Amino acid sequence: MSFRDLLAADASLIQSRLDHALIGYEDQAVIHAMRYACQGGKRLRGFLVLESARMFGVPTERSLSAAAAVEALHAYSLIHDDLPAMDNDDLRRGQPTVHKKWDEATAVLAGDALQALAFELLADPVIGPAETRIALVQALAKASGAEGMVLGQALDIAAETAPPLTLQQITDLQAGKTGALIGFAAEAGAIIAGADPAPLRAYATALGLAFQIADDILDVTGDPAKTGKRLGKDAAAGKATFVSLLGLKAAQDRARNLIGQAEAALFPYHAAQNLIDAARFVIARDT
Repeated sequence: MSFRDLLAADASLIQSRLDHALIGYEDQAVIHAMRYACQGGKRLRGFLVLESARMFGVPTERSLSAAAAVEALHAYSLIHDDLPAMDNDDLRRGQPTVHKKWDEATAVLAGDALQALAFELLADPVIGPAETRIALVQALAKASGAEGMVLGQALDIAAETAPPLTLQQITDLQAGKTGALIGFAAEAGAIIAGADPAPLRAYATALGLAFQIADDILDVTGDPAKTGKRLGKDAAAGKATFVSLLGLKAAQDRARNLIGQAEAALFPYHAAQNLIDAARFVIARDT
């Protein structure tokens, strides 16, 4: 099976788990918005959960709820990120954003509910003992909160009215906004397996930064029909990016070097080829 086929197969498994988690709710707009926000996407974060677990011999059924959890939390972050008070986007994954399809209040509530659902999924007994589930809850809370993703988003908003950021400041910002959730996803398999997550943490740090640099490159070179979102926003707003600070070629080189670092971090493992392929996919994608 090719990497893209494996990614698609795992995306289907994750979608089924999310669909199952939302069965039985009342027929309310907020529920429809939650389901809508959970459709599509690469599911790379969920894939990292499943594949890091497989690398330690953990069956997919034990890690699937954790994979769905990180995707539910990611979906919440996208809903809120698209709001007028944040990035004010009207297109996501080629479809109207949640606040455009419904309204701002529904979008806020759908995001809130998906965040709560993420932690409900991590409580699934199938994952393993209570201490394992608590460790996952703690790790995801830290990655998504004021030390991670939320901090990164706050810094990004602040940057809109501040002098252009330096390269180090952008790196620190993206370590929270993008990298923290990728870090949780890559470490989750080790947590479930009771293994040392340190090598996967190093892998994820390099991968997360490469992912963001690739996004900045796509914002300049991408095709909106493929990315499914509006491009060129940062340049139009005068915001500093990896591309604006490094130049296109140097940014591409930096991303490739980071993928080399990510691959090197996986050296201790003998079954890491799919994670290596995931790293290479990050800078080869066109969406």
